[in-house]
Amino acid sequence: MTKNFSDLSEQELLALAISLEEEDARIYDDFAEGLREQYPASAKVFQAMAEEENGHRHRLLDLYRKRFGDHIPLIRRQDIKGFVERKAMWLSRPLGLDKVRAQAELMEAETKRFYTRAAQRSTDVAIRQLLGDLAAEERRHENMAERLEAKYVTPEVAQEEHAAERRLFVLQIIQPGLAGLMDGSVSTLAPLFAAAFATQNTWETFLVGLAASIGAGISMGFAEALSDNGSLTGRGSPWLRGVVCGMMTTVGGLGHTLPYLIPNFHLATAIAIAVVLVELAAIAWIRNRFMDTPLLSAAFQIIVGGLLVFGTGILIGSS
Repeated sequence: MTKNFSDLSEQELLALAISLEEEDARIYDDFAEGLREQYPASAKVFQAMAEEENGHRHRLLDLYRKRFGDHIPLIRRQDIKGFVERKAMWLSRPLGLDKVRAQAELMEAETKRFYTRAAQRSTDVAIRQLLGDLAAEERRHENMAERLEAKYVTPEVAQEEHAAERRLFVLQIIQPGLAGLMDGSVSTLAPLFAAAFATQNTWETFLVGLAASIGAGISMGFAEALSDNGSLTGRGSPWLRGVVCGMMTTVGGLGHTLPYLIPNFHLATAIAIAVVLVELAAIAWIRNRFMDTPLLSAAFQIIVGGLLVFGTGILIGSS
């Protein structure tokens, strides 16, 4: 059961405010803990924000004790209609810096709105004054966060944190995606073109390529998801990596499979070969852009490997 905000008594308003401040402080503390290894300067910002929320909670507790005694009824944000559900992103590791900052902004905006509305409903002068003061302080939190960032996150530190964020993105998304794209684009060449030159039937070739692409995607996806849980390598969620790797494997294989939906065998094969060249060039560019592999070296490795597999498929299919 949930209650309407308008039905809360002043005692319940204060109890809810105490609960909100305690929850926000713990969330900021978890943010700081989750960011400490990769982003130590930003972790200090969230630690300071947690201490600020704890200060608010102590002021609320002092006033509550004077007005209503020592017993605080259990009332939480999820017990009141109108609060936004918060997904427990603070439990995941590693934490993304941009997502954490965006979540903190939402938390501050919601808390500010709560204090503003609660102050308007209160008839007790002391309670109304404290809630109004806290609403004003929540409005100043954005400026406080900027001051804390200016203190702890210098331009040099910001550059280091940006580099760390890029490394995590490469580990969690680019690396499994590239492995999948390479496998899908290269490993499916042999069965696809073997079937093409053996049958010279576009529909049968398409079915072989479709089966090879989906099968390779499932295999690569599970292999990546089960390789490690990311706790030691910092590679993030194994299932996210598995999904990325599996999808990119399938996409890599389907790229040169789809042209065989064209009934004309020679036209379909010409388009499929052109698509293969585009795929290999894209792989070489990604390796150069995100893996710091020299472009000529990346292109040579990928194109030579692709041509060897491509030639194998044609030889087997033509025999």
